[in-house]
Amino acid sequence: MDVLKTMEVSLLRPGSSPVDWCEDNYRQSRFIAEFANTLSNVLFFTLPPLLIRLFGPYGRSYNRGVHVIWTMLIVVGICSAYFHATLSLLGQLLDELAILWVIAAAFALWFPDRMLPCFLQKNRPLFQGAVLALAIISSGLAFLQPAINAFALMTLGVPAGILLVSEIKRCQNKRVLRLGARCGAMWILAITCWINDRLFCETWASINFPYLHAVWHVLIFIASYTGCVLFAYFDAKNMVPEKDPELRYWPTDKIEFLGIPYVGLSGLQVGGLESFKQHLI
Repeated sequence: MDVLKTMEVSLLRPGSSPVDWCEDNYRQSRFIAEFANTLSNVLFFTLPPLLIRLFGPYGRSYNRGVHVIWTMLIVVGICSAYFHATLSLLGQLLDELAILWVIAAAFALWFPDRMLPCFLQKNRPLFQGAVLALAIISSGLAFLQPAINAFALMTLGVPAGILLVSEIKRCQNKRVLRLGARCGAMWILAITCWINDRLFCETWASINFPYLHAVWHVLIFIASYTGCVLFAYFDAKNMVPEKDPELRYWPTDKIEFLGIPYVGLSGLQVGGLESFKQHLI
C-alpha cells in the first residue's frame, strides 16, 4: 500500500515529469508552470466544436467516426494544458497517450482500403482491431521510458505524412492541393519549432524567446486538423464518390487562407454564417 501511495504522489507531484520545456517555470503565475505553453492549447478547445458542427451533414450522411477525431483533439488539448500547467509525470503521460490514440483512431478510420494487406482488404474491422491492439501495447510501453516518449511519438508523423502525400499525388483538385501544401508547410514549421525548443533552448533563451513550444502547439494543431480534413475528403472521394465530396471553407469560400476547411457532400450545404446559425438552433 505504501508503494502505491508513493507511486501516486510521484505521478501527481508538480515537476515530477523528466521533460521540461524551454519556457521558464512559474514566471507569469505561481499556479501555472509553463504559462505560454499552457494557454497556447486554446485552439484545441475552440476549433474542434466548430468542426463538429461543420461536419454534421458529413457525419449523418456518410461517416460519424469523423466526430471521434474532433472530440479526441479536444482531449489532447485538455491533457496538454494539464501537463504544461503542472509538469507532472501524470500530465506528461496523459498528453502523450492522448496524441497516440488520436493518431491510432485516424489510421483506423481513414487508412485506404486499397493499401491494406491482401489478407485484410475485405476486413476493415480486423485492421481496426490490429490498430487497437498496437495502441494498447504502445500505451503500456509509454510508461517504461517517459523521457523518450516525445521522440517516439514524432516518428508516428512520418507514416501519416507519407500516406497523406500519396493521397495528394492522386488528386488533381487545385483547392485540395493548396490545402495540402498549407498543411505540409505548417507541419514543417511546427517540427522546426519543436526541435529548436528541445535542442537549442539556451540559444533561444539568450534572446528572451523561450516560447517555441507554444508556437509548436498552434502550428501542429493547424497542421493536424487540416490533415484530418484532407483525409476525410479522400476517404469520402474513395468510398462514396457519388456524393460528390467537396472541400469547402467557412464562413466563405472566397478567402481560403482565412477560412476553416471542411468537407461537404452533394446536396448538404453548411456554408456561410447564416447557415451555421441555423444548425445551432
